Amino acid sequence: MSDEKSRCGWSGSDPLYQQYHDNEWGKPVHDDRLFFEMLSLEAAQAGLSWSLILKRRAAYKDLFDNFDPQIVATYDEPKLAMLLQEARIIRNLRKIRSSVTNAQAFLKIQEEFGSFDAYIWRFVGGQPKINCFAALQDIPARTPE
Repeated sequence: MSDEKSRCGWSGSDPLYQQYHDNEWGKPVHDDRLFFEMLSLEAAQAGLSWSLILKRRAAYKDLFDNFDPQIVATYDEPKLAMLLQEARIIRNLRKIRSSVTNAQAFLKIQEEFGSFDAYIWRFVGGQPKINCFAALQDIPARTPE
């Protein structure tokens, strides 16, 4: 009998990608800090591979104050300039600056809805959507949500 886990085709053979698949992908999130982390990493990933971002995730956590939106929202120009020089992350000023802008918006959502969790889960009635697509090409690019 094989010890191989059943994984989605996109997880490939990279152990980091497989760990992400097995322990995080598709798992419901209710932690605002983790939500902000994932939003920030997704912004950094735009136009790049997710595996590249996963390899730099620890550096992002370190440099972006463990993705505490209260702290990131206060980053000033000297902090952005320092981050832009940091080789451990993607050095793109727009992507780095988006973390600050997104932190500020994130805090406004928390203020209005009590938490980002309460805000985001209302789009699906508080329950995960479970889809069973047979192949990657069957997954829609857009849904009503």
